[in-house]
Amino acid sequence: MAAGPGREPVSRPRLGAADKAAIRDRALEAGFDAVGFADAAHGAGAELAEFLAQGFHGDMGWLAGTAERRSSPTSLWPDAKGVVALAANYGPEGNALDAQDEPGQGAISVYARGRDYHDVLKKRLRVLAGWLHRTYDSEVKLFVDTAPVMEKPIAEQAGLGWQGKHTNLVSRRFGSWLFLAEIYTAIAFEPDVPGGDLCGSCRRCLDACPTNAFPAPHQLDARRCISYLTIEHQGHIEAELRPLMGNRIYGCDDCLAVCPWNKFATPSSIEEFLPRPGLDAPRLAELAALDDAEFRRKFSGSPIKRSGRDRIVRNVLIAIGNSADTAHAPVAERLLDDASPLVRAMAVWALAQLIDAGRFESLRAHYLRLESDPAVRDEWNDAVA
Repeated sequence: MAAGPGREPVSRPRLGAADKAAIRDRALEAGFDAVGFADAAHGAGAELAEFLAQGFHGDMGWLAGTAERRSSPTSLWPDAKGVVALAANYGPEGNALDAQDEPGQGAISVYARGRDYHDVLKKRLRVLAGWLHRTYDSEVKLFVDTAPVMEKPIAEQAGLGWQGKHTNLVSRRFGSWLFLAEIYTAIAFEPDVPGGDLCGSCRRCLDACPTNAFPAPHQLDARRCISYLTIEHQGHIEAELRPLMGNRIYGCDDCLAVCPWNKFATPSSIEEFLPRPGLDAPRLAELAALDDAEFRRKFSGSPIKRSGRDRIVRNVLIAIGNSADTAHAPVAERLLDDASPLVRAMAVWALAQLIDAGRFESLRAHYLRLESDPAVRDEWNDAVA
């Protein structure tokens, strides 16, 4: 939103307490649960550079490609002076990890059980950004996770919380259950006091990780993180990690759910974030049977849709292999000739966990001679090595 055709943004002094209070009130009216203010000059380039140097980003090449623009708000937008940091509570009702106790069902991260938060928050952001533009005659830019913005460091600088040892934002009021968004402005604010680290000696989040994805406190190796593996990773998941995934088919809440600060959290009151029918505990067998069109219909309006049918069915087959339920074997067998090598490979792996050696060898003899994909052939051969 520009200040107007051919007009320079109005030069203003830093906005003080009264203006910040007015902005905060408007943000709460727009449907956000927490609001803070930060200086646009603050950056987190050094932390990102170290993360990338370690290779912890895996195949998220877009992180490396946008590193310079991510380093600070002014690197992305040189005219930025201040940042309005915003958060929305998506805390669950009950224990977020209950779905992991049902091996016939898929465990979906709390954040993805409702409507796509990008769409929900953008609508609210536009309302607030429009008011800011009209009130202060300032250019503004709004972001919800999809732009090269270091959201968690900004939120910490704006006093919304602190980055816990699991690298996610932790809040006194909302625990580990916050969606983040930002509005960059061409006007400066008196910044709020940054959030102080209140984790102390606690390491519950680190110890809860099923795949040991934290090399050290405040460090995440995404290549071992189940959220990364099930959502971002486009290829085959390493065999050593598959048994550790359990029935998690989209994301992982373990490190978030065990945070002691969640005792102060309350369930979200935002209707769009409540679980949609069938997404709190979907049946693995039903998900495995989805074709592309059915997948798109089922997950319309959900962040899960962006991962695509093949990756989700890949994850579902790993969960099936971990279920120890031989009744799932026919489900996996029907996918041995699926069009996607990603799916075929995990169908092989799942069957290797569920059926006896004789039956597996019979299937191998039939399908291996028809298989041209090297990775799928390796799955057949590795299972009997």
